[in-house]
Amino acid sequence: MYNPFFSSMMLALEAQRVIELRLVRLAWGGREGMAEAQSMITEKMHAAGEAMTTLMMGGSPETVIARYREHVAFNTKRLTAA
Repeated sequence: MYNPFFSSMMLALEAQRVIELRLVRLAWGGREGMAEAQSMITEKMHAAGEAMTTLMMGGSPETVIARYREHVAFNTKRLTAA
């Protein structure tokens, strides 16, 4: 059985790691900081558009949460690869 509370809580916890990693990059500044700031805004706009489209097409909130968790996992992997 799907538990929306658990998935939402996991998304919040996983997102905290990405926030931490991004803040470090932003704090260091320079080209990497600027690139991270730009990609952060672009990614958020695309993710919100994707979520809106999913819901408008009849998708479930569970699908949206699962997709956001994929985005967060990708960002965690990308930001820790350096």
